[in-house]
Amino acid sequence: MKTNVKALVVGGGAVGTSIAYHLARAGWDDVMLLERDELTSGSTWHAAGLLPYFNMSFATTHIHDYSIRFYKTLEEETGLNAGFAVVGNLRMAQTKERMDEYMLYASTAETCGVPYTFMTPDEIKAKWPLIRTEDLEGALYHQTDGYINPADVTMAMAKGARQRGVMIERKWQADAFHWNGEAWEVTATKMVEKGGNLVPSDEQIVITAEHVVTASGNHAQRTAKMLGIKMPAIPVEHQFIVMDQDPELVEFRKQPGNVEHPVIRDADAQSYVREERGGWILGVYEPNAPARFEYGVPDSFRADLFQLDLDRIEDQYMAMNHRIPSAENCGLKDDFNGPICYTPDGNPLVGPAPGLRNMWLAEGFSFGITAAGGTGYYLAQLMVEGEAEIDMASLDPKRYGDWMTTEFAARKNEEAYEHVYILHHPDEERPACRPLRTSPAYDRQAAKGAQFGWVNGWERPNYYAPEGFNDHDARSFRRGGWWQYAVEEAKAIREGVGLIDATAFTKHLVKGPGATQFLDWFTCNKLPSVGRINLTYALTGAGTTRTEYTIVRLAQDEYYLVSAGAWTAYDSDYLRKAIADKAPEFGYIECHDVTTQWGVFAIAGPKTRDVLNTLVKDADPSTVLSNKRFPWLTMRNIELGMCPVRAIRVAYTGELGWELHHPIEMQNYLWDQLMKAGEPHGLKLVGARAQNWLRQEKSYRAFGTELGRDATPLEADLPRFVDLSKDFHGKAEMEAKGVRVKCVTLLIDGPDDADPWGREVLYHGDTRVGRLTSGGYSVAFGKSIGMGYVKPEHAVVGTKLKVKMFDQLWDAEVTEDSPYDPKNATIRIDG
Repeated sequence: MKTNVKALVVGGGAVGTSIAYHLARAGWDDVMLLERDELTSGSTWHAAGLLPYFNMSFATTHIHDYSIRFYKTLEEETGLNAGFAVVGNLRMAQTKERMDEYMLYASTAETCGVPYTFMTPDEIKAKWPLIRTEDLEGALYHQTDGYINPADVTMAMAKGARQRGVMIERKWQADAFHWNGEAWEVTATKMVEKGGNLVPSDEQIVITAEHVVTASGNHAQRTAKMLGIKMPAIPVEHQFIVMDQDPELVEFRKQPGNVEHPVIRDADAQSYVREERGGWILGVYEPNAPARFEYGVPDSFRADLFQLDLDRIEDQYMAMNHRIPSAENCGLKDDFNGPICYTPDGNPLVGPAPGLRNMWLAEGFSFGITAAGGTGYYLAQLMVEGEAEIDMASLDPKRYGDWMTTEFAARKNEEAYEHVYILHHPDEERPACRPLRTSPAYDRQAAKGAQFGWVNGWERPNYYAPEGFNDHDARSFRRGGWWQYAVEEAKAIREGVGLIDATAFTKHLVKGPGATQFLDWFTCNKLPSVGRINLTYALTGAGTTRTEYTIVRLAQDEYYLVSAGAWTAYDSDYLRKAIADKAPEFGYIECHDVTTQWGVFAIAGPKTRDVLNTLVKDADPSTVLSNKRFPWLTMRNIELGMCPVRAIRVAYTGELGWELHHPIEMQNYLWDQLMKAGEPHGLKLVGARAQNWLRQEKSYRAFGTELGRDATPLEADLPRFVDLSKDFHGKAEMEAKGVRVKCVTLLIDGPDDADPWGREVLYHGDTRVGRLTSGGYSVAFGKSIGMGYVKPEHAVVGTKLKVKMFDQLWDAEVTEDSPYDPKNATIRIDG
């Protein structure tokens, strides 16, 4: 057995074998896979093998699409039939709102080139008469997917990997990981059978690997402990039952021209059904399914199952009998209740492990069979080429920081499981484990009617509503019940003054003798002079956008970096690793995550100075906020009452405004002072949704939507923030890519009752030319607005495009950058 390899994959399920296969296919010769038991002995063996395209995520849709296309090629390559039944997938809707969901999803799928059709109840009934349809609104049909045999597809990928030189070693358990500064030393123990159990023997070896990938499935918590990190990957029970033959189904299939039913998904009944040898398989995503193995899988648990809990799925079973009446007379043939790993948002953890070098995670797969092929493909790109062709940030393991606990992960994973078939409103906010991270002003905001959103664990006001308002009931795929309040908030900032809580912003302090040289290399824009700020970007090694920063220069070698609140651990890890790499060259550099030390209020609008002038303490208070003493894009230390404030003259809304960074322990004092001072001027509390609309009127790109690892800053059309006269990380790669696509702002003549969400496809005539990344409503123009990417030839101002919304094409026009106040007159106004 070889003990020195390029890459070691730990875990022999569908995900692990796919990763090993794709690393070898990408050109790595020395790849080994370890499996503690037999291949497929984890969740793979009891998976139902469905291959659903449906996903609201652009990245995950690409992953699923690759898997489905890849699995169809395996038999030709390996000679093994993976058992792929391309029967299609029928998602039925009992309500108009469910059809709205499917139409939004369909437009997202179209951005990835995924085929689909919509079917009426009559069309369904004509094709598959066993399905009851009189209470349906319609269905979404994916004709190219279906189901596969999980064990067979895993074995086919394993054979393909072996054919490409991968070494697959079974009955070897990874028991320790040690980084020696250059490579990983992995202690592996030979496992043996004893009394029906799998137990460690005395035989151990140490495998040295340049890279390690963990795909340990249900054993993720054990893996996390060995690595000294946190992972919110914890299994949840999932049940499905196999039924005896249905005589009516058998008879139906005998008739000429009748083919196998598609996978039938009745989302409103929380279940899926497919054919199985003349009978049916019923799988459910029911409430109250418990998390299991929060602290690790017992040694005695192998390819085992839990006891079936039929009472828990009785409603879903009855709903199936309603939908397929002939199934009511089928007996129970077999049952499965096994662990399926989940994460709090239902998406897997794929990418570099926090704080570790050359350690890659592929954990937390709730739809592992669907995702396995694509995960292997795109993770191999990350490892071999440095970046994937799609932005994988939404799956990055560091989207959950060290504040995450076992209890949080277990309860949120249970919620994610239950929410598989709950309506996925774009304005959805899930309630479990909340509130958890709150700024001091949380109670004061709640008393004012704040309806909170969840950002990296933080509670952040989305909008403010009157007493008795119910956010859950206000959600919609169109303009929800909250829409009118967001409009009023946006108008208040455009016409008066508004206050936004931005405490969740990520904040780092970088200082030391090497700080200036490092940041000059790390970011693509000029560094600001002392007391000034700059907007800039840290690039990936592939020249795409890794992080957006507002950099405030506090002193000659001291900088305050502000970035997106959702990405604290993600940004911190990249920054710290880069500093460790470059400190020997540039000199000593300190990096401190000070996110929780500073609160932030953003105050903006034409009357902002009127409010602040009543609070500011200065020898000459009448000029302290003037353009002469406090120009746009500068920072000043000021005093508002008794609160010391690091004030930054910048406004994400595009109006006159300041960000007021303050000691977190003084937040309530400052809040009360601002509320009192603002009352005579009509100060309005404003949430994140109105702010999102306002920033689109200014064409301000947002990280995670317009800005990401699949486009360069030049493709984001931000050349003014790129200093090509200097050397910086990723510069050559950025220039080599050129401008493949271009970010644009569009004004949209959409439906009277809806705005785009930023997931929709864009057309020029009959040709698909791009996609939206953001969307909303513009109070300045009285119509829908959006931002997105199109081919460069369609990015010319005045170009007429179409946006796909609710299965219709709506007129859109490419507008100038910053259509509201393009000369920045309001934001620079003196006073």
